[in-house]
Amino acid sequence: MAQSSIPDPVSKLSEGQLSQLLDAAKTAAAKAYAPYSKFTVGASILLKSGSIVSGCNVENASYSVTICAERVAACTAIADQQLDWKAIVIVSPSGVSPCGSCRQFLSEFAPDLPIYYGRLDSSLAQLTVTSLDILLPAQMRLEDL
Repeated sequence: MAQSSIPDPVSKLSEGQLSQLLDAAKTAAAKAYAPYSKFTVGASILLKSGSIVSGCNVENASYSVTICAERVAACTAIADQQLDWKAIVIVSPSGVSPCGSCRQFLSEFAPDLPIYYGRLDSSLAQLTVTSLDILLPAQMRLEDL
């Protein structure tokens, strides 16, 4: 597993939990609505309760109102009042990390969230692992305004 220079967040998850998260993200990606870009993304968040919530990207002809899989998963958790997040897995055709908007959105709820990301066909060993505080080192916080 590729890794940034952070303490290994893998130790926070069992292989079984990570495998479930990866499968859930892949299942979510298959449900994506991406008629314009054909770039399907799935994300799954492991809640500290042990539950998993997932989301897929939903495109729109007006690209600015497209919503990313990470934010769909996060909003699902938030709507269910599940704010204790343990990790997120994101899969996409090329294995990209979360965009800047998703990084800032996620940081509102879990500023040091472990993030695993990879290609749609990734195995556990092929996921890149990092954390939100590494990807977004100067997170904007309300108390800083």
